Amino acid sequence: MNPATEASASTHPSATCSLWQLVRYMLGLGTWGFGGPVALVGYMYRDLVEQRRWISESDYKEGLTLAQLMPGPLAAQLAIYLGYVHHRVAGATLAGLAFVLPSFVMVVAIGAAYSAYGGIPWMQAVFYGVGAAVIGIIAMSAYKLTAKNLGRDKFLWVIFLVSAALTVITRSETVWVFLGADVLGWLVRAPPRFLARGSVNGLAAPVAAIFAAGVDWQKLAQIGAYFAYAGSFVFGSGLAIVPFLYGGVVKEYGWLTDRQFVDAVAVAMITPGPVVITTGFIGYLVSGFWGAVVAAAATFLPCYLLTILPAPYFKKHGKRPAIVAFVDGVTAAAIGAIAGAVIVIGQRSITDWVTAALALATLVVLWRFKRIPEPVIVLVAALAGIGVQPLVAHG
Repeated sequence: MNPATEASASTHPSATCSLWQLVRYMLGLGTWGFGGPVALVGYMYRDLVEQRRWISESDYKEGLTLAQLMPGPLAAQLAIYLGYVHHRVAGATLAGLAFVLPSFVMVVAIGAAYSAYGGIPWMQAVFYGVGAAVIGIIAMSAYKLTAKNLGRDKFLWVIFLVSAALTVITRSETVWVFLGADVLGWLVRAPPRFLARGSVNGLAAPVAAIFAAGVDWQKLAQIGAYFAYAGSFVFGSGLAIVPFLYGGVVKEYGWLTDRQFVDAVAVAMITPGPVVITTGFIGYLVSGFWGAVVAAAATFLPCYLLTILPAPYFKKHGKRPAIVAFVDGVTAAAIGAIAGAVIVIGQRSITDWVTAALALATLVVLWRFKRIPEPVIVLVAALAGIGVQPLVAHG
């Protein structure tokens, strides 16, 4: 095989998947995928690109680029794009629904229990352990993505470091970093001709009540409008949308108290799937089951449309040198933001020597025992939190 053929083969998947195989995978990932957007996009790369080879590396990178450029939850947008790769709009729609549905069902059930029993006192103990373990999971995912995509490319490492530093300093992810990395990668790697020429759970009891509440259509409209706005104008992962949601649902509308909002974020962190599914929990507390449906649908609809509409352009022109350089720049920036997010989230989750030990132990286990599934680690961390947190709190 000559080098050109070899290089071409490396960019294409060696196996094809049916629509239902992909839907089943996304359903499973939405059910068992812990760790937030960083870990979830890492799982997709490991499973669909490296192991099953259903998705080519170039398609994955294009999807990650599009997900970073467009507003909305990163992992859900990538799932939608990967569904589009082989099965177009039907694949994008079903893959996106399959990915989001399991965590939506979970947060609605937890919301029903929360409303029925007046709070979830055990949740802080669970989050104490899970939050620390999640840091280890995210850190390992960031390491793998860095090693795979940057290599010894000094230019991409500069973009990576700048993006990571800005994420840590601003404590959020901003679209301007990714846009700047796009343009810089394009100008440096594939400059236009005029420049080249040198010019210029226990939840069964309340489930029956989920559908029973009366429908307040005016409030549902208000919920839909607000969460559609949040989904349309907030860039980055759940890390970026959380302070935005706090300003709206607590400060502006007064739908939740500070304590309820913190619990909503905790629910999103201890359930699998996208962190932004916390909007479903918030919607349930505000207006019951239909509030959850409207809030979640309004949050995800903009990112769905802003993924499938530009997808044909990415598929048609994604192999051009300028687009490849564009993709390389934004990928480096995205991975830098992921590494920075590890530090930002770690500052919130690692609060004492016990949580630091849990995070370090998770990292060591993932490094040494690569076949241990992440849900097992999350379960052990949750049990450790339940056992240890009361002792630490009273110590």
